[in-house]
Amino acid sequence: MGRRTEYVIMFDDGVRKRHSHQTEKGCVQYFVVQLEVKVEDVWKVVIRYDCAHGFAHIDTYDLRGNQRKTELDLTFESALSYADWDLNENWEKYTQKFLRGEKL
Repeated sequence: MGRRTEYVIMFDDGVRKRHSHQTEKGCVQYFVVQLEVKVEDVWKVVIRYDCAHGFAHIDTYDLRGNQRKTELDLTFESALSYADWDLNENWEKYTQKFLRGEKL
């Protein structure tokens, strides 16, 4: 069993990043990094980077929970680094678009 890292970062009141990844021998085996927004006391996923289904991808959501999947042509290590960078840099923009019902 590899090493698992999990944490949550609060960006603002009602906006957080949830990060989880597992490594084995220095290689990322699994990851999920997602931006969540609290809407009427319920945490909703805005954008999620993960490697479910065996490939790195982004899932974007709307307020109703409809999902759009986009494959990333990246290694798990690169996708994990990009996910953290992207959400740290763009969380405000993604949150505003999500709450206005705009496509991400």
